[in-house]
Amino acid sequence: MKFGVVVFPGSNCDHDMIYSLKSIHNHDVVEIWHKDVDLHGVDGVILPGGFSYGDYLRSGALAKFSPIMEKIIDFANGGGFVLGICNGFQILCETGLLPGALLPNTNQKFICKNINIVPVNFDSALTSAIPRGMVLKIPIAHGEGRYFADDKTIRSLRLNNQIIFKYATESGDISEEANPNGSVENIAGICNERKNVFGMMPHPERAADDELGNTDGNLIFKSIFKNL
Repeated sequence: MKFGVVVFPGSNCDHDMIYSLKSIHNHDVVEIWHKDVDLHGVDGVILPGGFSYGDYLRSGALAKFSPIMEKIIDFANGGGFVLGICNGFQILCETGLLPGALLPNTNQKFICKNINIVPVNFDSALTSAIPRGMVLKIPIAHGEGRYFADDKTIRSLRLNNQIIFKYATESGDISEEANPNGSVENIAGICNERKNVFGMMPHPERAADDELGNTDGNLIFKSIFKNL
């Protein structure tokens, strides 16, 4: 299986993702520069975390104009698998490939810590290998991670089963206490209606190596490999 990891000026989680895909899970990986216009025949595209273009204007607002994004939009519209992590999620919302927006955290601070998430859709490409009832510990690192969408969009996400992950307590309770950034309905990850484009704020690539003392993120990767 061959993945393309897109690199923007300011990306800083690209090599974490490449390491997870290539060194831990033994898949082929191509680094795709933001000015490229070729996806090199990849099976899936991943937009990693970081601060594309220094987050000027707002996170992801400039990255959506990169030449490679036109190819990624065509790839997604053709049914190709696309995953955005953190800044990648922000970029996908800016392009319109995913609904809603990522706003500044309610505490107006950058948050970097381990949090807990639970799947709320077990049939997606990110969750089908996750045992029911399991709570995942996955790190977050963002200043603009508060997912927001209007009531109509949230109803549509619920109706179409597009909400993938929610922030939860260590015991799996979805509560205000467990919400690190103020995201509406504790939403930590979503997908599009076609269920081939995904975005999530937590970083599974930072929970994929035994050396880090946490490998919960590998269940997300295994789900992806199982479904592509």
